[in-house]
Amino acid sequence: MHQVGVKATEIGALKVMEFLTKQLEDHNIYYGKYFTDKALREEAMGSSTAANFLHSCKMSCYVAQDYEAELSSKDSKLSLVLPDDSNITLSVERFRTGEVLFRPYLARMNAMSLQDVVTSCIKNCHEAIVADDDKWYKTIVLAGGCACMPGLAGRLEKEVLGLLPPSMTSGIRVLPPPYGTDSAWFGALSIGNLSTFPTSWCQQRS
Repeated sequence: MHQVGVKATEIGALKVMEFLTKQLEDHNIYYGKYFTDKALREEAMGSSTAANFLHSCKMSCYVAQDYEAELSSKDSKLSLVLPDDSNITLSVERFRTGEVLFRPYLARMNAMSLQDVVTSCIKNCHEAIVADDDKWYKTIVLAGGCACMPGLAGRLEKEVLGLLPPSMTSGIRVLPPPYGTDSAWFGALSIGNLSTFPTSWCQQRS
């Protein structure tokens, strides 16, 4: 199963955040000083102004359903307050950040796009014929921090349906993270609670 259905892209949360940082720095907004281990820990607790700014920048990003149309739109502008109480206005950075998942070249990365990874997995599963029908690989559940960006599920489904032949697209659906950023942990919990699960992955050592 690992050989058939597992693919990976080099674009993860850190790369996405680095791309956002670079875009802001291009506009003389030096976001990097807020993107530290301390700020990330404080963000989880909401315990500092810098952490609140970091969280606000991340939450302002979204995935455009039509990237070219969004570029010509004026509806993406959003004002944020910096930790020094000054104001900045984000516009194209909000959706260009998420677009790097679909167009890695925007960040000058040589990596497989998210839609190519997913369609490659689906094709491999389809060719393997490990079950009587194909329903088991047609529900795509997103998980992780980047997966929580508004619009990602709809855009990924649109891209996947456009890349696969009509004979394979029936029944495919992409679901947003059911438990937000904690979805991967809840998924692991569900698997671990199955009676068929062999043993614990984590054990206390004496």
